[in-house]
Formats: sequence, C-alpha cells, structure tokens
Amino acid sequence: MTVDYLTLKWIHILSSTLLLGTGLGIAFFMWMAHRSGDARQIAATARVVVIADALFTAPAVVVQLGTGLWLAWLLHLPLTEFWVGTALLLFFVIGACWLPVVWLQARARDLARAAVEAGMPLPPAYARVMRWWFWLGWPAFISVIAIFWLMVHKPV
Repeated sequence: MTVDYLTLKWIHILSSTLLLGTGLGIAFFMWMAHRSGDARQIAATARVVVIADALFTAPAVVVQLGTGLWLAWLLHLPLTEFWVGTALLLFFVIGACWLPVVWLQARARDLARAAVEAGMPLPPAYARVMRWWFWLGWPAFISVIAIFWLMVHKPV
C-alpha cells in the first residue's frame, strides 16, 4: 500500500492538532479540578485524563513521529537540516516531560481517590505531584508551539 505525500502530510497535521488539542484540554481540566481542591472532583477528572492520554495522546505521539520521519524521507530531507533536527530535538523534550506527567496524573488520581475513600483531605504528596505536573507542562507546551513555528517557517 502506498500513501501519497498530501495524505501523509494531512495525517501528520491532524496528529499534531490532536496532540496540541488534547494536551491543552487535558491540562485545562486537570488544572481546574486541582484548583477546586475537591478530592472527589480531582479523582474523577484525573481518571478521565489518564484515559484520554492513553486513547488520544499516546497514539498521536506515535503517528506524529512516524509520519514526520516518513515525510522527511519522502522529501529527501536530512534529519540534520536545522528545522527538522530542532523539531526532533523538541519532540524528545516534549516526550521527556510528558512521560513523567502521565505518571504524575495517575499518581494524583490515586492520591485523590485514596483521600475520598478514607474521608480525609488531600495529602501533602498530592501538592508535590501537582507542582511537578505544573512545571513539566511548561517546557512541553512551549516546545509544541516552537515545533508548529518550525514546521510553518522552516528556517535554515
């Protein structure tokens, strides 16, 4: 089976849109639940966030990398081309931030659920988890925006 260039590019753009959209959506809902301080709301939101990351974000990451490398190959673009190499580097920065964030979201979910089940307030560990979650989100988000810029402008 062969895929033409425009179809492959469309899949690549669609997966990048899905990554940005799910990333922003997940971050927004997780942050709003966190700000509520309500362990029940946090547990419910984090449960859905973990599922969304597994169903949407993770597959989009794989598709994004695969289609990006395939497009570079089709166009005979060396991975050392400035904008391609920089985008790849940023992609791995995003991954280095996102993988711990996935674990942190699951940990926040578990801590909130345990607090609800015990009828206790959120433990101090929950605040630490969310601090890490918050600070890892910024370099990932900025890197995603930078990749979009690189894909459009293709600086040399």
